[in-house]
Amino acid sequence: MVLRIERDHNRFKKIVHGQIKKELRKYVSKGELIGRQGKDLVSIPIPQIEIPQFRHGRRGSGGVGQGDGEAGDAIAVGEGGDAPGEHILEVDVTLEELANILGDALALPRIQPKGKRNIADAHDRYNSIRRVGPESLRRFKRTYREALKRQIISGTYDQVNPRIVPIREDRRYLSWKRVERPESAAVLIYMMDVSGSMGDEQKEIVRIESFWIDTWLSHQYRRLEKRYIVHDAIAREVDRETFFHTRESGGTKISSAYALASKMIDEEYPPSEWNIYPFHFTDGDNWGGGDTEACIDLLRASLLPRVNVFAYGQVKSMYGSGQFIRDLRDNFQSADNLLLSEIRSKDGIVDSIREFLGTGK
Repeated sequence: MVLRIERDHNRFKKIVHGQIKKELRKYVSKGELIGRQGKDLVSIPIPQIEIPQFRHGRRGSGGVGQGDGEAGDAIAVGEGGDAPGEHILEVDVTLEELANILGDALALPRIQPKGKRNIADAHDRYNSIRRVGPESLRRFKRTYREALKRQIISGTYDQVNPRIVPIREDRRYLSWKRVERPESAAVLIYMMDVSGSMGDEQKEIVRIESFWIDTWLSHQYRRLEKRYIVHDAIAREVDRETFFHTRESGGTKISSAYALASKMIDEEYPPSEWNIYPFHFTDGDNWGGGDTEACIDLLRASLLPRVNVFAYGQVKSMYGSGQFIRDLRDNFQSADNLLLSEIRSKDGIVDSIREFLGTGK
């Protein structure tokens, strides 16, 4: 009975995962999914067909079979409607399962880590023998060998009747030692333009896309840190809540964010130990006066040589010129770790995620 329940449960999970994968673009473009997120689970609404059920009426309430009417009379029914009903089932999916679904749906390659953080992932490796231990770890061959050696040395071994009887001193047990190995760690440095041309719709696109980026990279790295930088004409580090909800009215100076990200890497994230992922989101409108040239210099000299990838997402805005992505294309045609994506609406988030995460870096 238990095996049947487990089999049915696994079958249900496969159906659910298949439905989410099929409708992934719809789930990604709807920000309501993020609002259903718990610590390790996400609740996803899945359309379903409910099984019809009979309902008993009150006694003596009349009707065919228990009141007026003759055999053969037709049962009166109301007119059928032409609108479909809403049958929604909410299922809980772990973030790890969601990452696997995302990877399968977008054919994302697994990340090949570049840096090794000097933190220890301690685990037990069974690779030694000792004289004491639990019976479940007793090694028969080693115990037999010790008993045989003891009897040969003491002269009690009989070749005609080779009977080996281990005593307590002969027993040998498998043992372990704690092994520490360096684990890959990564840092996400999110940067976003919060100037007056970036409205709520643009920030919602960034919020949704960052959720899926977090989900995938958290599945790839044992340790993942996240830092948040907002900028208009100046840049500053903020917490996650401020990152997605602050709004300024000043102009845009992108180099201020790139300089702060570079300083952060200098002081806290040596590339030999960390896998570094800066993500910058803006509408592509940058202040004049040579700031674009300053950004290009920072990317070429300080950022691109030290990061796994630098992801630039340009969100379409009715106020932004969109020029900055063209400047990047003109200046970094051969840079394979500068990833550029234009996100025109929520429907473009899936394609942008594929462009950012599809390199396997």
